[in-house]
Amino acid sequence: MSSALTGLFRYPIVQAPMAGGASCPHLAATVSGAGGLGFLAAGYKTPEAMHEEIEQVRGLTDRPFGVNLFMPQPANADPAAVAAYRERLTGEAARYETSLGDPDTGSDDAYDAKLAVLLDHPVPVVSFTFGCPTRAVLDALAKVGTRTVVTVTSPVEAQTAQWAGADAVCVQGVEAGGHQGSYSDDPAADGTGAGLGLLSLITLVREYVQVPIIAAGGMMRGSQIAAALAAGAAAGQMGTAFLVCPESGANTLHKRAMTDPLFGRTELTRAFSGRPARGLVNRFLREHGPHAPAAYPQLHHMTAGLRKAAAEAGDPQGMALWAGQGHRLARELPAARLVETLAVELDAARAALGLQPQRGVVS
Repeated sequence: MSSALTGLFRYPIVQAPMAGGASCPHLAATVSGAGGLGFLAAGYKTPEAMHEEIEQVRGLTDRPFGVNLFMPQPANADPAAVAAYRERLTGEAARYETSLGDPDTGSDDAYDAKLAVLLDHPVPVVSFTFGCPTRAVLDALAKVGTRTVVTVTSPVEAQTAQWAGADAVCVQGVEAGGHQGSYSDDPAADGTGAGLGLLSLITLVREYVQVPIIAAGGMMRGSQIAAALAAGAAAGQMGTAFLVCPESGANTLHKRAMTDPLFGRTELTRAFSGRPARGLVNRFLREHGPHAPAAYPQLHHMTAGLRKAAAEAGDPQGMALWAGQGHRLARELPAARLVETLAVELDAARAALGLQPQRGVVS
């Protein structure tokens, strides 16, 4: 791990920022306190709510933690396709006795206002998803002592992040749960490297960049972190593994679905948000996924009320059950114990190969 990130966490274990409530202050603070790096997810939150959660984490731990921002998205969705999908979902609105949301609520997720908060009240780490910030933004964060990480899904994206001045890249394999963090969601764009499995992608990115790599994508065990480190990563980022922890703010129905035999597999779908995201296959995904246009965040805003109503009705078949490919390996452990368990598994995997125990960034 480069000196830019040295000392931030004991174990090479990062809790992924999961927008929608799972990555709450209690979870982030607990993971950081246990020796990993906890993350808050600022996506879909107001700047004020983000700041409040940051202060909550500061009140719970003195250890470093991170905050994740969504990059603003271009307004290139086809209005006719969005309107057709809205018409298709009228039956869902009737089913859950709710209304469809306004697809034109906004596409910048209050990016500038959130940046202003993070510059006025710096946090140890800020990561970015759905694009790469400008060098001016990354330099401004560096000046206030914040390390930066950019999510990438291809070697070209990783190289762009390095040139822009990112301290590290989070390399996201196709196995990852939730949204794919690619820079572009244009189906016609050149997605060189996109859709690759994590180990292949780490190896490719390692050939392109010199900044540290945080590996993300379906990992649930310490042995998988060991594999990522062997491929060239400096740490492993895990979302689904932490989603089922009692400290997680995820809906109880979502947590139960991770190991429910009824939900045996995952797929990438645009059904809920208009952007490819990996979730458990349920009724909503099967019926509407094939018809969902590339329109993020328009479809996210449109289906937000439906997803909330389905959860309130106790119906996981209408929810966005984001999950990585390893979801069946989920363990309902307290977050601190999960960090410790992963560290022990990591050491065991290294010992099996005749290597020294991996104690993370700090010895």
